[in-house]
Amino acid sequence: MGHPKFAVKTGKDGKFYFNLTAKNGQVILSSQGYASKSGCDNGIDSVKTNSQVDERFDRKVAKDGQHYFALTAANSQTIGKSEMYTTKSSMENGIKSIATNAPNAEAEYED
Repeated sequence: MGHPKFAVKTGKDGKFYFNLTAKNGQVILSSQGYASKSGCDNGIDSVKTNSQVDERFDRKVAKDGQHYFALTAANSQTIGKSEMYTTKSSMENGIKSIATNAPNAEAEYED
């Protein structure tokens, strides 16, 4: 198995995006686009901090009944969103995974 990481890529739009992945490589949180690398780094730091506060996870249900969440900062701005989950309990496991994996995950920049 690998290690938890923030995989950072530059999108076709020139913005920086990250995916937080668990040890098994599964994506557990995807970011918005950032105009600069430093902004992306700040977003990663924000995930590490806010993932430790349960109230920062905005739990939602999609129109098709699937569950997902957004991780928000103290100012209510969305930092990242989860994948879709078929059950509420699997979504809660995803939240626990982020809380566990984010604090020690390192950023890895890809070309």
